[in-house]
Amino acid sequence: MAKSRFDTGAGPSQRQLRVGEAVRHAIAEILARGEVMDEVLASHVITVPEVRMSPDLKLATVFVMPLGGQDTKPVLAALERNRRFLRGELARRINLKFAPDVRFRLDESFDEARRIDTLLQSDKVRRDIVRPEGADDSDDEA
Repeated sequence: MAKSRFDTGAGPSQRQLRVGEAVRHAIAEILARGEVMDEVLASHVITVPEVRMSPDLKLATVFVMPLGGQDTKPVLAALERNRRFLRGELARRINLKFAPDVRFRLDESFDEARRIDTLLQSDKVRRDIVRPEGADDSDDEA
């Protein structure tokens, strides 16, 4: 299987990170100011925790989460409906040769963090972390 010339395995470049952050700020500002005329988006506070850019900067994957994690499907549908408007606003706000195409995904990192936290608080893990009473610390000082 041939690798693409962009697939270095080293993660995103500094430019991808910088442009992704600029896109994130622009999208968050547009949504916070209520510039999108959509009833669903107007009635929800939407967090934009991350934007990942493709190596050629022509595709922006915007991770979003409605506050409280409720009504995710209607919010994603509303963002998809207004994708063209949002891309046009990005083109005006960000100085790039091409306005990136935008796609929206639900950010699941909050759920993953909650799952890991629950695992760390479980009795099974706590039992492995807590030292038994009367354990000798002299082995650690050698």
